[in-house]
Amino acid sequence: MPITGVLASRFGCRAIIVSASVAVAIVLPFLAIADSVPALAIALALFGASVGTVDVAINIQAVMVEKDSGRNMMSGFHGLFSLGGIAGAGGVSLLLGLGVSPLVATLAVSAALLALLAYSFGGLLPYGNRETGDTPLFVVPKGIVIFIGLLCFLVFLGEGAILDWSALFLIDTHAVDPAQAGFGYTMFAIAMTAGRLLGDRIVKALGGMRVVIMGGLVAAAGFLLTVFAPAQPLAFIGFLLVGVGASNIVPVLFTATGNQTRMPASLAIAAITTLGYAGILVGPAAIGFVAQQWSLSAAFVLVALGLIFVAVSWPITVRKR
Repeated sequence: MPITGVLASRFGCRAIIVSASVAVAIVLPFLAIADSVPALAIALALFGASVGTVDVAINIQAVMVEKDSGRNMMSGFHGLFSLGGIAGAGGVSLLLGLGVSPLVATLAVSAALLALLAYSFGGLLPYGNRETGDTPLFVVPKGIVIFIGLLCFLVFLGEGAILDWSALFLIDTHAVDPAQAGFGYTMFAIAMTAGRLLGDRIVKALGGMRVVIMGGLVAAAGFLLTVFAPAQPLAFIGFLLVGVGASNIVPVLFTATGNQTRMPASLAIAAITTLGYAGILVGPAAIGFVAQQWSLSAAFVLVALGLIFVAVSWPITVRKR
């Protein structure tokens, strides 16, 4: 992720998105047929690098398109990202449930990816951010970019907490039947996707600052509700509130990163994407550590405090910028 910003500037978004997407399509089926730990590790490493490259390059393009359009578009882009996640997980699960082999299922996803890539080829920007000049492949984030990256880290940490821990939390804390525990994440994902698909209108109506403040507080309230809810339905509603509140924070932060002047936009996008995904990577393990020392409820309260920090600190940061 950190070097994708410069690669996109040197070779253009289209070249990076196309090459990395083709790599994803090629590597994905190997995840289904890898028959040893080393083979799976290599396939996962290549898959992760390719997906990370696509993620950063597409966000760089999204920032430039939004700037040129003069309209709020980032939430819609991220909404389709969330929708793709639901369609991918649900579609492959459906295929596997129908008896389709994992290899055939992954080949179907790869074929769909290549078809969408061919369809969208003409709309991909052949250039990248030209502010970078001869910048080296890695640049240490500066000023406001570091802080935005920290806020992304905290929001992604919350997403990672729900992805990895919500089911176990509902089972252990609220005695939810294990067969129903996955609905906590489902409610979060649906709320997140719906919020992002409507997010451009919301950001236009309220402004980015209010969206971050209100979103952070609503998401924090959702975590606290899941912890202190006296009944199971309220716990599920808590996860719904987290999805509603967190849905448009990251898109607003990406837009702000594209508009800041401390670093070239492409390098800044690469930096905050890397820092944000560190929240998903490191966050669940850190939550597990806190849960082992105290409890999973205590870990969720700490995540809520982090989201409150996002809400409180963002207006101060914007004023100083």
